[in-house]
Amino acid sequence: MDLSKIKTLIDFVGRSNITELTVTEKDVTVRIFRTATGQEAVAELEQRPRSIVDAPSSGEKPSHVVKAPVFGVLHRAPAPGEPPFVAIGDAVEEGQTLFIIEAMKVFNTIAAPLSGCITRLTEIDGGEVETGELLAEIA
Repeated sequence: MDLSKIKTLIDFVGRSNITELTVTEKDVTVRIFRTATGQEAVAELEQRPRSIVDAPSSGEKPSHVVKAPVFGVLHRAPAPGEPPFVAIGDAVEEGQTLFIIEAMKVFNTIAAPLSGCITRLTEIDGGEVETGELLAEIA
């Protein structure tokens, strides 16, 4: 949820007789309420953690984390209805495509930084990811 939308909701609560408003959009929940003292609207932001699937533990620590380099819509497959680029347990080669992140109508290919095996993988597909969000781990 962007800042302008939150500001609009705060203004709405401030002008109305509403004492509390909770809005959830994707994985973000904003709770806006009036304080008792000044009757001003205040917002609380809660972000739920994204879902990550782990491979069964083999006792070894993953050697590399793949994070989203940009904010955008994550695509795990090259096109709708096609199989994903990778799955947990897949062996990948350095430079192999793992994901595509669509940002402002530009498709950014996310490649494997090293060869190895996928040990962790996000469940997000067709949803928004934030810059720095964990997408996969390669051991």
